[in-house]
Amino acid sequence: MAFLTLEDLKISFNLFCVVYGIGTLGMPANYARAGYYWATAAVFLMAAINLYSTVCVSKVMLAAPKYVKTYGDMGEWVYGKPGRYITTLSQLLVCCMVPIAFLVLGGSLLDVLFPMTFKPETWIILMAITLLPICMMPSLKESAGTAAAGALGTLLADFVAIYVLLSSMDNIPAGLSPPKPALSFDGVTSVFGNLSLGYSAGVVIPALQREHTQPERMPRVILFTLGVCSVLFLFISLTGVHNVGCQIPGNLLFAITGTKLGFSAPRGGIVLAFLFMQLHCSIAFAVILFPTFYIFERITLGFHKQNFTLEPEADYHDIETPIDAEKQAEALEAKASEDKPIIYATRRDYLKACVMRIVQVSICTVIAIIWKDHFNDLLNFVGASSTAMGCMILPVLFHLKTFRKTMGLVEKVCSIAIILIISFLAVYVSIQTGKALFTPTDPDPTIIFPYCPAEYQKMVYTNTTYYSK
Repeated sequence: MAFLTLEDLKISFNLFCVVYGIGTLGMPANYARAGYYWATAAVFLMAAINLYSTVCVSKVMLAAPKYVKTYGDMGEWVYGKPGRYITTLSQLLVCCMVPIAFLVLGGSLLDVLFPMTFKPETWIILMAITLLPICMMPSLKESAGTAAAGALGTLLADFVAIYVLLSSMDNIPAGLSPPKPALSFDGVTSVFGNLSLGYSAGVVIPALQREHTQPERMPRVILFTLGVCSVLFLFISLTGVHNVGCQIPGNLLFAITGTKLGFSAPRGGIVLAFLFMQLHCSIAFAVILFPTFYIFERITLGFHKQNFTLEPEADYHDIETPIDAEKQAEALEAKASEDKPIIYATRRDYLKACVMRIVQVSICTVIAIIWKDHFNDLLNFVGASSTAMGCMILPVLFHLKTFRKTMGLVEKVCSIAIILIISFLAVYVSIQTGKALFTPTDPDPTIIFPYCPAEYQKMVYTNTTYYSK
């Protein structure tokens, strides 16, 4: 049998589209903060932990009854109602915080694309307004085409930005090398948040695995896909930091704008890279925010109750229990209607849902305006808090509980070590980035490159005239 079948590749493609997003923009900055050795070690460690934790989700799904369909179902099946609440809360935080990051990034991108028109705050509001009609749709089934456009937008934006950066920084004077970062514990641990966000795959595995006719092949698909993503993360990190060192900005796209690095990039390259990333933001915003719509409509309006209960399906039965023809008909009817879009009972219900969604988007917009100058801190906070919980800690806990009787001692020890290490990093980095978000301080305007030693913080290292003084 082939290593990957055509169906495997389709699932792999959809998983890649979910994983490969805005988290890639901060990958080079990880090396600017932690240096080559620590940052590379962090990439390999996080890749190993996330590959294992994501496979854990697949293995628990394989062991669970067939009526366990969603990530929340899995949480309830393993740990009861508290498991569903914690799982849903972590997913809810991701689905709320990431769209805020999209608005912050989108406002900054539009401000650069159309200079001297509106302030970033205005662009954030305008972007939210343009995305509002999509958010008003009753449901949004993410198609392969939509996912492809979103992932392709990020991929092209990254590669265009890297090409422009390398080609613009190729005239480094002889004898100079990019400066190394001023290493600190905070700097090294801060890469955890960005890497966590880059590997946020666990919550989508149940949905993808349900679509596979041979779900037992999913662990192989996961290892292959996340392995490819890890190689791309490493490539983007190393090429992005190669000629710049610790002076690479926290956002790869902003490395090619302005004059901080001593060059003026071709306007065409900047426009292409920014438009590609704007495409990703526009597509992913609604796709990621829709689960929060359904959750809040369930909590506040009482809609979609069938999506928040864990009950055996009509066609689920024990092997020794016969099923009559009437139940078979009911099962086929339920299965046929399973993938139909969400339908609201009345126009009044739909109107209530629209008002609720407008309120949610408005709240996201207000927060985005408040945090518009803290994009990197926002990404790290989301990754360290909700993504770490939902995509690393919970999957390993579920796997440990499900297979505790058959799991080897070494794997148990490794699982407990993963939970302890990730929990410590999640709490520590969440506190550190949370301070920057909730109690921000005015930075020193003369410090342009904060990750570098003092002598390289105020001027690009290629300016030999400045450093000769």
